[in-house]
Amino acid sequence: MRSVKYFMAAAGAASLFSSAALAADMPSIMPPPPQQYYAPQVEDFGGWYLRGDIGVTTTNAKLHTAIYDQLSAAGTPFQQLGHGFDGGTSYGVGVGYKFNNWFRADITGEYRAKVAFHGTDFVTYSPIDHQSDAYNGGYKSWVGLINAYADLGTWWCLTPFVGVGVGAAHIETTGFSDVTTFAAGDGRASSYFAEGASKTNFAWAAHAGVAYKVTNNFTVELAYRYLDMGTAGHGQYHFYDGTAGASTFQFRDMTSQDLKIGVRWTCCDLPPPPPPLVRKG
Repeated sequence: MRSVKYFMAAAGAASLFSSAALAADMPSIMPPPPQQYYAPQVEDFGGWYLRGDIGVTTTNAKLHTAIYDQLSAAGTPFQQLGHGFDGGTSYGVGVGYKFNNWFRADITGEYRAKVAFHGTDFVTYSPIDHQSDAYNGGYKSWVGLINAYADLGTWWCLTPFVGVGVGAAHIETTGFSDVTTFAAGDGRASSYFAEGASKTNFAWAAHAGVAYKVTNNFTVELAYRYLDMGTAGHGQYHFYDGTAGASTFQFRDMTSQDLKIGVRWTCCDLPPPPPPLVRKG
């Protein structure tokens, strides 16, 4: 009897192991979890945009006169002190096209508000003979540029960029005055005046900045620009009594370092929004 019990127990264990093995080999009847499908990301290629900018300007230039040439040729010592322009503002608009994720171009036009120029020259003819010239003038301008930009990638909606531009600068100078004081003798003084004039020059620019994409249509920019505008001249030089003079006044090598805030509004040719999430299963 005991051998029969052992035999029956062994047979039961074998049957149990066989059932477990068979169950492991059988395919599961439970359905697999549903797979999630996402629409492919739509590339932000193409699109016309309008832009507007406002900025602060810092102009630099060299004041040049015929007297400057005469003093230099004669080897007469002189100093130019305090020459410079006041800070100004610029207002611009433009239209452009974004060709792909990294390249865009636009055409811009801007008005640069009038800024004043001040400066003084000190000339030493001898230990007891000195002369000082106090200058006052200024200019305003219009600048048109064709610009191309490279967007350098986007991180957290921020896109740094660099760019270059070429175009023209139309510069209008204001009246220019030169009040001269002589230290020798009786301290006499004389005054000179030159009328304003206009001139159009080739201009070029270099850009660098960062853009923040607020919405799919609206982008804000903070940018730095270096602008080269060429040379600006003045009209006839004369004394205040009306007598014409031979000297001239020029602002040479006019450049400006500008800090601008701009906005871009993409007005058409936008990519369609991605479709909603689709679940299969």
